[in-house]
Amino acid sequence: MLESHVVTISRFVVDQECLVPEATGAFTSLLQDIALAAKVIGREVNRAGLVDILGAAGKRNVHGENVQKLDEFANRVMYRALDHTGLVACMASEENDDYIPIPEKFPAGDYVVIFDPLDGSSNIDVNVSIGTIFSIHRKITSGERGTLEDCLQPGSRQVAAGYVLYGSSTMLVYTTGAGVHGFTLDPSIGEFVLSHPQMCFPDPPRRVYSVNEAYFDRWSQGQQRLISHLKNDGRFGSRYIGSFVADFHRTLLQGGIFMYPSDHENPSGKLRLLYEAAPIAMIAEQAGGRATTGLQDLCDVVPESLHQRTPVYVGSADFVTLAEGFLNETSEI
Repeated sequence: MLESHVVTISRFVVDQECLVPEATGAFTSLLQDIALAAKVIGREVNRAGLVDILGAAGKRNVHGENVQKLDEFANRVMYRALDHTGLVACMASEENDDYIPIPEKFPAGDYVVIFDPLDGSSNIDVNVSIGTIFSIHRKITSGERGTLEDCLQPGSRQVAAGYVLYGSSTMLVYTTGAGVHGFTLDPSIGEFVLSHPQMCFPDPPRRVYSVNEAYFDRWSQGQQRLISHLKNDGRFGSRYIGSFVADFHRTLLQGGIFMYPSDHENPSGKLRLLYEAAPIAMIAEQAGGRATTGLQDLCDVVPESLHQRTPVYVGSADFVTLAEGFLNETSEI
Protein backbone atom coordinates (compact mmCIF):
# COMPACT_ATOMS: atom_id res chain seq x y z
CA MET A 1 0.00 0.00 0.00
CA LEU A 2 1.39 3.43 -0.94
CA GLU A 3 2.05 5.41 2.21
CA SER A 4 0.51 8.87 2.49
CA HIS A 5 3.83 10.69 2.83
CA VAL A 6 5.14 9.45 -0.53
CA VAL A 7 5.01 12.25 -3.11
CA THR A 8 5.30 11.22 -6.76
CA ILE A 9 6.69 13.58 -9.38
CA SER A 10 3.24 13.80 -10.95
CA ARG A 11 1.71 14.91 -7.67
CA PHE A 12 4.57 17.31 -6.99
CA VAL A 13 4.40 19.14 -10.32
CA VAL A 14 0.61 19.45 -10.04
CA ASP A 15 0.98 20.92 -6.55
CA GLN A 16 3.60 23.36 -7.86
CA GLU A 17 1.30 24.34 -10.70
CA CYS A 18 -1.42 25.27 -8.20
CA LEU A 19 0.92 27.97 -6.85
CA VAL A 20 0.85 29.72 -10.23
CA PRO A 21 -2.65 31.13 -10.91
CA GLU A 22 -2.06 31.59 -14.64
CA ALA A 23 -0.77 28.02 -15.18
CA THR A 24 -2.59 26.04 -17.86
CA GLY A 25 -1.27 22.58 -17.10
CA ALA A 26 0.75 22.38 -20.32
CA PHE A 27 4.10 22.71 -18.58
CA THR A 28 3.14 20.07 -16.02
CA SER A 29 2.26 17.66 -18.83
CA LEU A 30 5.58 18.36 -20.52
CA LEU A 31 7.58 17.46 -17.41
CA GLN A 32 5.54 14.30 -17.00
CA ASP A 33 6.31 13.31 -20.61
CA ILE A 34 10.02 13.79 -19.97
CA ALA A 35 9.76 11.70 -16.79
CA LEU A 36 8.12 8.92 -18.78
CA ALA A 37 10.91 9.02 -21.37
CA ALA A 38 13.45 8.80 -18.54
CA LYS A 39 11.79 5.63 -17.23
CA VAL A 40 11.97 4.00 -20.66
CA ILE A 41 15.61 5.00 -21.17
CA GLY A 42 16.51 3.90 -17.65
CA ARG A 43 14.96 0.48 -18.24
CA GLU A 44 17.12 -0.08 -21.32
CA VAL A 45 20.25 1.25 -19.61
CA ASN A 46 19.72 -1.27 -16.83
CA ARG A 47 19.26 -4.06 -19.38
CA ALA A 48 22.20 -3.03 -21.55
CA GLY A 49 24.44 -5.85 -20.44
CA LEU A 50 21.75 -8.46 -21.05
CA VAL A 51 20.49 -7.66 -24.55
CA ASP A 52 22.05 -6.84 -27.89
CA ILE A 53 21.88 -3.10 -27.39
CA LEU A 54 25.26 -2.56 -25.79
CA GLY A 55 28.05 -1.15 -27.90
CA ALA A 56 28.64 1.13 -30.86
CA ALA A 57 26.14 1.70 -33.66
CA GLY A 58 28.87 1.85 -36.28
CA LYS A 59 28.65 5.54 -37.19
CA ARG A 60 29.59 8.96 -35.89
CA ASN A 61 27.43 11.87 -34.73
CA VAL A 62 27.74 15.53 -35.73
CA HIS A 63 30.66 15.94 -33.30
CA GLY A 64 32.68 13.14 -34.91
CA GLU A 65 32.14 10.83 -31.94
CA ASN A 66 31.12 7.18 -32.17
CA VAL A 67 27.37 6.82 -31.73
CA GLN A 68 26.41 4.16 -29.23
CA LYS A 69 23.32 2.01 -29.78
CA LEU A 70 21.83 3.31 -26.56
CA ASP A 71 22.46 6.89 -27.78
CA GLU A 72 20.21 6.26 -30.75
CA PHE A 73 17.59 4.54 -28.62
CA ALA A 74 17.52 7.35 -26.05
CA ASN A 75 17.30 9.95 -28.81
CA ARG A 76 14.29 8.22 -30.36
CA VAL A 77 12.58 7.84 -26.99
CA MET A 78 12.92 11.53 -26.14
CA TYR A 79 11.70 12.57 -29.58
CA ARG A 80 8.71 10.24 -29.63
CA ALA A 81 7.69 11.20 -26.11
CA LEU A 82 7.38 14.85 -27.16
CA ASP A 83 6.68 15.12 -30.90
CA HIS A 84 2.92 14.48 -30.82
CA THR A 85 1.82 16.18 -27.62
CA GLY A 86 0.95 19.61 -28.98
CA LEU A 87 3.13 21.15 -26.25
CA VAL A 88 6.43 21.54 -28.14
CA ALA A 89 7.29 24.03 -30.89
CA CYS A 90 10.55 22.30 -31.84
CA MET A 91 13.38 20.32 -30.34
CA ALA A 92 17.16 20.08 -30.58
CA SER A 93 19.29 17.09 -29.68
CA GLU A 94 23.01 16.64 -29.34
CA GLU A 95 22.65 13.70 -31.70
CA ASN A 96 21.06 15.68 -34.55
CA ASP A 97 22.84 18.07 -36.90
CA ASP A 98 19.96 20.55 -37.12
CA TYR A 99 17.04 21.50 -34.92
CA ILE A 100 14.08 19.09 -34.99
CA PRO A 101 10.76 20.48 -36.24
CA ILE A 102 7.47 19.00 -35.08
CA PRO A 103 5.90 16.95 -37.90
CA GLU A 104 3.12 18.76 -39.75
CA LYS A 105 0.65 16.02 -38.83
CA PHE A 106 0.95 16.99 -35.15
CA PRO A 107 0.02 20.28 -33.49
CA ALA A 108 2.84 22.49 -32.21
CA GLY A 109 2.98 24.19 -28.82
CA ASP A 110 4.82 26.97 -27.03
CA TYR A 111 7.85 25.15 -25.58
CA VAL A 112 11.28 24.35 -26.99
CA VAL A 113 13.02 21.27 -25.59
CA ILE A 114 16.77 20.84 -25.96
CA PHE A 115 18.40 17.64 -24.74
CA ASP A 116 21.42 15.41 -24.56
CA PRO A 117 19.68 12.03 -24.66
CA LEU A 118 22.53 10.05 -23.14
CA ASP A 119 25.36 12.09 -21.64
CA GLY A 120 28.56 10.18 -20.88
CA SER A 121 27.70 7.40 -23.32
CA SER A 122 31.39 6.56 -23.84
CA ASN A 123 31.12 4.99 -20.38
CA ILE A 124 28.28 2.63 -21.33
CA ASP A 125 30.48 -0.38 -22.00
CA VAL A 126 32.21 -0.10 -18.61
CA ASN A 127 28.99 0.33 -16.60
CA VAL A 128 29.71 3.82 -15.27
CA SER A 129 26.78 6.10 -14.38
CA ILE A 130 25.43 8.09 -17.32
CA GLY A 131 22.54 10.49 -17.74
CA THR A 132 20.05 12.54 -19.74
CA ILE A 133 20.14 16.36 -19.64
CA PHE A 134 17.26 18.58 -20.74
CA SER A 135 16.55 22.27 -21.11
CA ILE A 136 13.19 23.96 -21.72
CA HIS A 137 12.57 27.41 -23.24
CA ARG A 138 9.49 29.24 -24.41
CA LYS A 139 9.18 29.87 -28.12
CA ILE A 140 10.14 33.46 -28.96
CA THR A 141 9.33 33.62 -32.67
CA SER A 142 5.88 34.60 -33.91
CA GLY A 143 5.26 31.71 -36.29
CA GLU A 144 3.08 28.72 -35.52
CA ARG A 145 6.07 26.37 -35.29
CA GLY A 146 9.52 26.71 -33.82
CA THR A 147 12.68 27.71 -35.66
CA LEU A 148 16.43 27.66 -35.09
CA GLU A 149 16.14 31.08 -33.44
CA ASP A 150 13.93 29.56 -30.74
CA CYS A 151 16.70 27.10 -29.89
CA LEU A 152 19.51 29.66 -29.78
CA GLN A 153 18.51 31.30 -26.51
CA PRO A 154 20.82 31.98 -23.55
CA GLY A 155 20.49 29.91 -20.42
CA SER A 156 19.04 32.89 -18.57
CA ARG A 157 15.84 32.39 -20.58
CA GLN A 158 15.34 28.77 -19.58
CA VAL A 159 12.03 28.09 -17.89
CA ALA A 160 13.23 24.72 -16.64
CA ALA A 161 16.25 22.45 -16.72
CA GLY A 162 17.04 19.03 -15.37
CA TYR A 163 18.92 15.81 -15.65
CA VAL A 164 18.35 12.11 -15.09
CA LEU A 165 21.10 10.01 -13.54
CA TYR A 166 21.15 6.30 -14.38
CA GLY A 167 23.23 4.76 -11.62
CA SER A 168 22.69 2.47 -8.63
CA SER A 169 19.29 4.14 -8.63
CA THR A 170 17.64 6.31 -11.27
CA MET A 171 17.20 9.92 -10.20
CA LEU A 172 15.51 12.86 -11.92
CA VAL A 173 16.59 16.31 -10.73
CA TYR A 174 14.98 19.48 -12.07
CA THR A 175 14.31 23.14 -11.46
CA THR A 176 11.72 25.58 -12.77
CA GLY A 177 13.46 28.54 -11.17
CA ALA A 178 12.00 27.92 -7.72
CA GLY A 179 14.58 25.63 -6.14
CA VAL A 180 15.96 22.25 -7.16
CA HIS A 181 14.15 19.00 -6.41
CA GLY A 182 15.28 15.40 -6.81
CA PHE A 183 13.15 12.32 -7.40
CA THR A 184 14.24 8.69 -7.18
CA LEU A 185 12.61 6.00 -9.29
CA ASP A 186 10.90 3.41 -7.10
CA PRO A 187 10.87 0.24 -9.24
CA SER A 188 8.19 -1.35 -7.07
CA ILE A 189 5.58 1.20 -8.13
CA GLY A 190 7.21 2.48 -11.33
CA GLU A 191 7.14 6.10 -10.15
CA PHE A 192 9.64 8.84 -9.44
CA VAL A 193 9.13 9.82 -5.79
CA LEU A 194 10.37 12.96 -4.07
CA SER A 195 13.58 12.04 -2.27
CA HIS A 196 15.63 15.27 -2.29
CA PRO A 197 13.46 18.37 -1.81
CA GLN A 198 15.11 21.80 -2.04
CA MET A 199 18.56 20.56 -3.02
CA CYS A 200 21.39 22.97 -2.25
CA PHE A 201 25.16 22.87 -2.31
CA PRO A 202 26.21 22.11 1.28
CA ASP A 203 27.67 24.83 3.47
CA PRO A 204 30.44 24.29 4.28
CA PRO A 205 31.19 22.28 1.13
CA ARG A 206 33.61 19.42 0.84
CA ARG A 207 36.91 20.64 -0.55
CA VAL A 208 36.92 18.49 -3.66
CA TYR A 209 37.85 19.40 -7.21
CA SER A 210 36.91 17.34 -10.24
CA VAL A 211 38.87 17.62 -13.49
CA ASN A 212 40.74 15.36 -15.90
CA GLU A 213 44.32 16.09 -14.89
CA ALA A 214 45.66 14.02 -17.80
CA TYR A 215 45.28 17.21 -19.87
CA PHE A 216 47.40 19.37 -17.53
CA ASP A 217 50.08 20.05 -20.15
CA ARG A 218 47.43 21.34 -22.61
CA TRP A 219 45.95 23.90 -20.20
CA SER A 220 46.51 27.62 -19.95
CA GLN A 221 48.92 28.90 -17.31
CA GLY A 222 46.00 30.16 -15.26
CA GLN A 223 44.36 26.72 -15.21
CA GLN A 224 47.66 25.08 -14.33
CA ARG A 225 48.19 27.56 -11.50
CA LEU A 226 44.70 26.86 -10.20
CA ILE A 227 45.19 23.10 -10.05
CA SER A 228 48.65 23.47 -8.52
CA HIS A 229 47.15 25.74 -5.86
CA LEU A 230 44.41 23.23 -5.02
CA LYS A 231 46.88 20.34 -4.84
CA ASN A 232 49.33 22.30 -2.68
CA ASP A 233 46.59 23.61 -0.40
CA GLY A 234 46.53 20.31 1.48
CA ARG A 235 42.80 20.48 2.19
CA PHE A 236 41.46 19.53 -1.25
CA GLY A 237 40.85 16.05 -2.55
CA SER A 238 40.31 15.01 -6.16
CA ARG A 239 37.40 13.01 -7.58
CA TYR A 240 36.72 12.49 -11.29
CA ILE A 241 34.31 10.04 -12.90
CA GLY A 242 34.36 11.29 -16.48
CA SER A 243 30.59 11.39 -16.82
CA PHE A 244 29.30 14.99 -16.58
CA VAL A 245 25.95 14.17 -14.98
CA ALA A 246 27.55 11.87 -12.42
CA ASP A 247 30.36 14.32 -11.61
CA PHE A 248 27.93 17.22 -11.23
CA HIS A 249 25.49 15.19 -9.13
CA ARG A 250 28.24 14.28 -6.67
CA THR A 251 29.36 17.91 -6.57
CA LEU A 252 25.79 19.09 -5.92
CA LEU A 253 25.33 16.68 -3.02
CA GLN A 254 28.77 17.06 -1.44
CA GLY A 255 30.07 20.43 -2.59
CA GLY A 256 33.25 21.26 -4.46
CA ILE A 257 33.94 22.26 -8.05
CA PHE A 258 33.75 20.47 -11.38
CA MET A 259 35.89 21.79 -14.23
CA TYR A 260 36.13 21.04 -17.91
CA PRO A 261 38.50 23.79 -19.12
CA SER A 262 39.51 24.72 -22.60
CA ASP A 263 42.94 23.57 -23.76
CA HIS A 264 45.32 23.97 -26.66
CA GLU A 265 43.51 21.30 -28.68
CA ASN A 266 40.01 22.48 -27.72
CA PRO A 267 40.30 26.28 -27.37
CA SER A 268 36.51 26.68 -27.22
CA GLY A 269 36.11 23.97 -24.60
CA LYS A 270 34.58 20.52 -25.00
CA LEU A 271 31.15 20.47 -23.37
CA ARG A 272 28.15 21.68 -25.37
CA LEU A 273 26.60 24.95 -24.28
CA LEU A 274 22.96 24.22 -25.09
CA TYR A 275 22.74 20.51 -24.30
CA GLU A 276 24.99 20.24 -21.24
CA ALA A 277 26.39 23.45 -19.80
CA ALA A 278 23.38 25.81 -19.77
CA PRO A 279 20.88 23.42 -18.14
CA ILE A 280 23.39 22.30 -15.51
CA ALA A 281 24.23 25.98 -14.89
CA MET A 282 20.59 26.80 -14.17
CA ILE A 283 20.38 23.93 -11.69
CA ALA A 284 23.63 25.03 -10.03
CA GLU A 285 22.44 28.62 -9.61
CA GLN A 286 19.10 27.51 -8.21
CA ALA A 287 20.97 25.33 -5.71
CA GLY A 288 23.05 28.27 -4.45
CA GLY A 289 26.13 27.59 -6.56
CA ARG A 290 27.69 29.16 -9.64
CA ALA A 291 28.52 28.11 -13.18
CA THR A 292 30.86 30.04 -15.48
CA THR A 293 33.05 29.76 -18.53
CA GLY A 294 35.86 31.10 -16.40
CA LEU A 295 35.14 34.57 -17.79
CA GLN A 296 31.35 34.98 -17.56
CA ASP A 297 28.31 33.24 -16.11
CA LEU A 298 27.28 30.37 -18.35
CA CYS A 299 23.63 31.42 -18.34
CA ASP A 300 24.63 34.76 -19.87
CA VAL A 301 26.34 33.25 -22.91
CA VAL A 302 24.31 33.85 -26.06
CA PRO A 303 24.65 30.80 -28.31
CA GLU A 304 25.61 31.31 -31.94
CA SER A 305 25.18 27.72 -33.10
CA LEU A 306 23.38 24.57 -31.97
CA HIS A 307 26.53 22.64 -31.20
CA GLN A 308 28.63 25.42 -29.69
CA ARG A 309 31.16 24.28 -27.10
CA THR A 310 32.26 26.00 -23.92
CA PRO A 311 34.59 25.65 -20.95
CA VAL A 312 32.70 24.81 -17.74
CA TYR A 313 33.39 25.62 -14.08
CA VAL A 314 30.46 24.68 -11.84
CA GLY A 315 29.91 23.99 -8.17
CA SER A 316 30.06 25.70 -4.81
CA ALA A 317 30.01 29.46 -5.36
CA ASP A 318 33.22 30.31 -3.47
CA PHE A 319 35.24 27.68 -5.31
CA VAL A 320 34.01 28.82 -8.72
CA THR A 321 34.91 32.40 -7.81
CA LEU A 322 38.36 31.19 -6.72
CA ALA A 323 38.83 29.47 -10.07
CA GLU A 324 37.86 32.64 -11.94
CA GLY A 325 40.52 34.55 -10.07
CA PHE A 326 43.28 32.22 -11.20
CA LEU A 327 41.99 32.08 -14.75
CA ASN A 328 42.05 35.86 -14.87
CA GLU A 329 45.42 35.85 -13.08
CA THR A 330 44.17 38.08 -10.27
CA SER A 331 44.71 35.62 -7.43
CA GLU A 332 48.01 34.92 -5.73
CA ILE A 333 49.23 31.49 -4.78
